[in-house]
Amino acid sequence: MVPLPDLTMRTSRLSINLATVRQQWNLREAVEACARHGITAIDPWRDQVAAIGLAASVGAIKDTGMKVSGYCRGGMFPAPDAAGRLAAIDDNRRAIDEAATLGAECLVLVVGGLPKGSRDIAAARQMVAEGIAATVPHARACNMPLAIEPLHPMYAGDRACVNTLAQALDLCDALGDGVGVAIDTYHVWWDPDLPAQIARAGAANRIFAYHICDWLVPTRDLLLDRGMMGDGVIDLPGIGAMIEKAGYKGYIEVEIFSAANWWKRPGDEVLQTCIERFSSAA
Repeated sequence: MVPLPDLTMRTSRLSINLATVRQQWNLREAVEACARHGITAIDPWRDQVAAIGLAASVGAIKDTGMKVSGYCRGGMFPAPDAAGRLAAIDDNRRAIDEAATLGAECLVLVVGGLPKGSRDIAAARQMVAEGIAATVPHARACNMPLAIEPLHPMYAGDRACVNTLAQALDLCDALGDGVGVAIDTYHVWWDPDLPAQIARAGAANRIFAYHICDWLVPTRDLLLDRGMMGDGVIDLPGIGAMIEKAGYKGYIEVEIFSAANWWKRPGDEVLQTCIERFSSAA
């Protein structure tokens, strides 16, 4: 058994996004492992919930007393036709229901990129705005905050045509109460306007989630080669200080997609490393 380090007051805010250990464990196993390590919060993915079932997922979370800092993910609103867009809205309503059943603090939205065959990014962004607007009433009825996650511009074509915190906050301003942002350092660290936009988000109480990892140089795979905190070039303490100054007091999620490294290591080693790196990075 890997020796388990004690959590400090600082690491009591640590949440593990279960993407970080998705190759090592199913949801129940991951939740139980987090509990063994003294980690008190997780963010599961919909496919992980589906793999063991919603009821079993709820049971695993309740059995360990785990908090659910967020739920990944809703979104993916753009589609080539009206039927596809309506199907996306219906799927997001189901995601909201699942998030509420799990007791999640928010549903994270990765909004989607260009529909197949399209080159019209402005139209895709309009579909996103309309899709979230159609989803908001159900989210409010379920008391489920929606957290728009801007993704790095390299994903504008396929995953998210909302690429800066400013764009996400403009959507929040238009959509009103119950819509905020998930700030992921991997996606926003490069933005010269980041300090002003974090302050803007904090002033409007729009920061619903905060995710951390690191950007490796070189990056071998733009999706599946995220770094453990401290192994890359992101000024995590600096961004963390801005987040704190903006008034965010919630959980801080470690979210690492790492096909060639961390997904191949024993899960207990990954969790222990997350804990060890967290205090100096968050």
